[in-house]
Amino acid sequence: QVQVVESGGGLVQPGGSLRLSCAASGSAFSFNAMAWYRQTLGKQRELVAMLTEGGDRNYADFAKGRFTISRDNAKDTIALQMNSLKPEDTAVYYCRAWAGVAYWGQGVQVTVSS
Repeated sequence: QVQVVESGGGLVQPGGSLRLSCAASGSAFSFNAMAWYRQTLGKQRELVAMLTEGGDRNYADFAKGRFTISRDNAKDTIALQMNSLKPEDTAVYYCRAWAGVAYWGQGVQVTVSS
C-alpha cells in the first residue's frame, strides 16, 4: 500500500523558517516526481514546488527565492525549506508523489502569525 507522509508543519512568526519533509513508500514502481502543494480554506489547491526524478525543479512565482525543494538522503524523500515566511503562506501543505498514478499525503498545517 502506497503511503505519502508529511511532517514538519507548525506555527512560525513572520520572517521565520520552516522545513517540511515528505516520505513516499509502498509502490512497486519508482516515484518519478514529487511535489508540494498548498491549500487555504475556500481556495483551490495550488502547486508550490516540484522535483522530477531527473532533478528538475519548478516553483510557483510566490515560492521563488524563498522556498527550496530538495531530495533528502533517504530514497523517495523530499524536503521543502521555507524561508522569509509571510502570513499569506499560512495553509495546509500537501505532498504529492507520482508512481504511475499520483498519490497525496494527508497534509500538514503551516501557520505564519505573530
